[in-house]
Amino acid sequence: MLDIVQIMEILPHRYPFLLIDKVLELEPGKRVVAIKNVTMNEPFFQGHFPGFPVMPGVLIIEAMAQAAAILAYTAMGAEAKEKVSYFMAIDNARFRKPVKPGDTLRIEVETLFNKRGIWSCGAKAYVGETLMTEAELKATLGDK
Repeated sequence: MLDIVQIMEILPHRYPFLLIDKVLELEPGKRVVAIKNVTMNEPFFQGHFPGFPVMPGVLIIEAMAQAAAILAYTAMGAEAKEKVSYFMAIDNARFRKPVKPGDTLRIEVETLFNKRGIWSCGAKAYVGETLMTEAELKATLGDK
């Protein structure tokens, strides 16, 4: 549904912190399904961990947050161009299995609530049908 060029028009992130490669499904303000292709070329694999490369959990959470930001920004329309997303909370994060080079991380995010400028989302990351990571994310969109 959205390719990398369209994603870069929405998100302010750039390499090496742009962690969404494609959006497969999008219902602005409600739900998004995004893809992160995990490759050995990622800069973090040099040190995490030599001989057993594993995607850092905090970067999986960041990828989920970027998918959630796409959800929020697209719901806001043109007004989103003047906003930036800031984390407020990460709750109930669970890392169930390691994400490794060659994996395709499918990130599913749905809005739990959006009140007074605070977005709360439930996020899950899968490889195939296996749940790898899940968390509840809260963020606000502030002025740039």
